[in-house]
Amino acid sequence: MKKIAVFADVQNIYYTTRQAYGKQFNYRKLWQIMAEQGDIVYAFAYAIDRGDNQQKKFQDVLKHLGFEVKLKPYIQRSDGTAKGDWDVGITIDVMEVAPQVDSVILLTGDGDFAILLDKVKQVYGVNTEAYGVPQLTAKALIDACSVFHPIEGDLLL
Repeated sequence: MKKIAVFADVQNIYYTTRQAYGKQFNYRKLWQIMAEQGDIVYAFAYAIDRGDNQQKKFQDVLKHLGFEVKLKPYIQRSDGTAKGDWDVGITIDVMEVAPQVDSVILLTGDGDFAILLDKVKQVYGVNTEAYGVPQLTAKALIDACSVFHPIEGDLLL
């Protein structure tokens, strides 16, 4: 059975689905789709911890599905902007688990991950897939993955 590792950029998926569709992403449906493709041996969801109750309930849903939820504190800068980027953490985790799986699935539209997907395909020979909102996903990311899955239809709530 195919071994799958999934990495969810929660903030990116939340904001892109909200911007494009005014809806939320259906993580339950995603899990069902992935489970039909193979054995999900790693599942990480990367989020920012603002400490609010609604967010905690959502994180509990992710944990119940089978995700390990990784949190960074929400940082408000003095100029009013916010910081909460998981790009390096996601990259490290992908590089650590890629040699142990057949498929790496990334949930994001962030083009910064294109070079990562190219690298794990080249070095480890793994299949790379990405889920993203088509109109808000970087072309570089779409081109870098073996399979791009548009977030639409039953992947929305």
